[in-house]
Amino acid sequence: MNRRQFLAATAGSLALASLSHAQSKSFRGIIHKAVKVGTAPDEKHFQRVKDLGFDGIEGNAPGLQVEPMKKVCAQLDLPMHGVVYSKHWQVRLSDRNPEVREKSRNGLAQAMRDAKAVGGTSVLLVPGKVTGEQENHQHVWDRSIEQIQQLLPLAEELNIHILIETVWNGFCYKPEQFRDYIDACDSPWVQAYFDIGNMQRFAPSHEWIRILGKRILKLDIKDWGSKNGFCPLGQGDVDWKKVRHELEKIEFSGWATREGNDGGVDKTAKLMNELLAL
Repeated sequence: MNRRQFLAATAGSLALASLSHAQSKSFRGIIHKAVKVGTAPDEKHFQRVKDLGFDGIEGNAPGLQVEPMKKVCAQLDLPMHGVVYSKHWQVRLSDRNPEVREKSRNGLAQAMRDAKAVGGTSVLLVPGKVTGEQENHQHVWDRSIEQIQQLLPLAEELNIHILIETVWNGFCYKPEQFRDYIDACDSPWVQAYFDIGNMQRFAPSHEWIRILGKRILKLDIKDWGSKNGFCPLGQGDVDWKKVRHELEKIEFSGWATREGNDGGVDKTAKLMNELLAL
């Protein structure tokens, strides 16, 4: 082998070693996978979730059956890491009516108490919906922040994070807007619950992660494609390799919860393991 052949062979070996190292990065023990559940325990389903290697579940509140849920979760050693505030679409923090905003704030407060009671650490919140002149983007921004800030003492008392999720509600469709909204809330108790599939429609998911950075406290796991909409994991436009790369860069650790259907929870477990390197 001459010098040129030796150098070419060495370069190839180094490239393969580098690629192998990049692909071998594991989030096992760093990202904890979960699935969404409702308000009542289902011991048979929860046992199957546990057997498939899920680390926990996420419920809905208000209305969560706290004591029965706590009992089953304890029996199975399957924690509920948080809840979704299930009233945020119908009774919105951004509603033009101040009485509705107050009702929504009280409902969010109850969801926070339910999350604490069941052993969780967060409540997922959609802060409002852009509906027109009476509830435009600035209204959602200002009205929701005003209500959220009234709950910051409760969040600190309970050690419960209010995690904002962006959805197809006309609000913060650019990652820079979402970043600035979180910052405008001006509290460590208000962070981002980033939904990987929801926002793929507006910009690549990995770009959202890069811009939001350490504001991301938890993840919703979805896929979305311009040709097939919401779809089983791995069948949409999300570049999961780049997603993992950006998560690594921000040193993400925490809960990742599947919202959607892959044709069975067993398939979801396998896909999450593959796509998130678990």
